[in-house]
Amino acid sequence: MQRKAYVPGVATLLAALLAGCTGGGALGGEADDSKPGETGGTTAAAEPGKYRTLREPCSQVEPGTLDSMLPGIEEMPDEEQQEKAYEGEPTVTYDTDRRVGCRWKVESSDATHHLLVDFERVVSYDTAVSDDTRATEVYSSKAQKANLPEPSASTTDDEEQEGASDGDGDADAKPSGDTGTDGGESGKGKGSDKAKDKDKGDAGDSASGGSPTEAVTPPGLEPRILEDLGDEAFLDDALTTAASATRHRTVTVVFRTSNVIVTVEYDEQPGRRTDIPDSKEMQDKAQELAGKLADKLSE
Repeated sequence: MQRKAYVPGVATLLAALLAGCTGGGALGGEADDSKPGETGGTTAAAEPGKYRTLREPCSQVEPGTLDSMLPGIEEMPDEEQQEKAYEGEPTVTYDTDRRVGCRWKVESSDATHHLLVDFERVVSYDTAVSDDTRATEVYSSKAQKANLPEPSASTTDDEEQEGASDGDGDADAKPSGDTGTDGGESGKGKGSDKAKDKDKGDAGDSASGGSPTEAVTPPGLEPRILEDLGDEAFLDDALTTAASATRHRTVTVVFRTSNVIVTVEYDEQPGRRTDIPDSKEMQDKAQELAGKLADKLSE
């Protein structure tokens, strides 16, 4: 009986077909159960944030701090009402793993005080962007909305003088932003000057009974970037000076620690229209609380 001839080309073709069925060939692409980082051309996923959960917010503020920030809470005649005031009221959120908060409100004969503590845990759903990076973007957005002032005019003036001494500037050239209608002064400070004039005018109306400058935030206490608080932080100070209403001040401190952003909002509304809340006292209390919350997060 004659044997059939062996054809090497057929065997080679069969081997190639079998390899295509069991491996990741050009037609099939990468295997379905492959994971990022297993192949040399795949970028590893960004690092997750430090915080995976959030603490219960109403328990984060100590009673002694509430006594200081909410005058009148200790003198409440109703014991049940006082206990409820200390407990605070949780803010309504849709995902307590991502955001939680607590509010306190105490009314007294002298003033009404509000306190809000808010915790936001930022999560990036982009594998190429870390939670911390995304949290930095969210924090920056909050800082922009606070309209923090530009660097002081003295710094700008020093830079301009240095440029003039180097001979780089034209003596006849007008400063940047000059419209030619204000005697050669730059227009960059007009907005802030008008805002100050508005505050002074509101504060100096006949109903206030005080000097025109009382409503203006004292020098050195303006909205600003804060050092040594979390990874980055800022403070905002806003005074409502409507002539028809009681003046009230709101101090806000916002800081970021890794992928968590904490907001402390402290508001005081005096009982009399002629009273103006003390900026320094409120800022000191808000910053002290923010520092304590930052310490708790680092525990």
